[in-house]
Amino acid sequence: MRIARRITTRVAASSMVAAAAFALVGVQATAQTASAATSTQGPVKTACTTANTKLTVEDVSRPINTLLLTATNTGTKPCNLYSAPFLSTHPDAQAPMPWLESSKPQAVVTLAPGESGYAGIGTSSPDGEDGHTAKHLGVNFADRDGFGSVGKGTTLKLPGDGTYFNSANFVTYWQSDVYDALFG
Repeated sequence: MRIARRITTRVAASSMVAAAAFALVGVQATAQTASAATSTQGPVKTACTTANTKLTVEDVSRPINTLLLTATNTGTKPCNLYSAPFLSTHPDAQAPMPWLESSKPQAVVTLAPGESGYAGIGTSSPDGEDGHTAKHLGVNFADRDGFGSVGKGTTLKLPGDGTYFNSANFVTYWQSDVYDALFG
């Protein structure tokens, strides 16, 4: 009988300790949530556009048939690079360059002032068809939903005497790292 009481008492005591620990964790989590909710910083809501971002495009040696598009925040506040850029190599293009779905990051790329984001542009492949040489690249920033553009678009001069594109072209989603944009 004494043994049964001791076991019952120990089980009850350890249950109370566990309940107190869970209650403490719950209080700490509630306090952290409340402090996060009252933070003055909050999430970045400004989209990167041509008004607050400088765009450049350059040829890279590896991988072959690839360009690097760089967006640098020139504004005074952080901005978001949503999805991927809408790109066009022909003024009469009816659809933008396809986005490489396998490059989709897990989060929106946010640029602090002075920081850069990157997108890789695959220009052509031996499997592609209907090639042409383009001298300019039309660029528009995607909106938060990725279905439309935000801000005014711009046109960039492509490197050299032009760049060869065919139907195998693509652009990656915006990345915070050059390596991910080119090889990720």
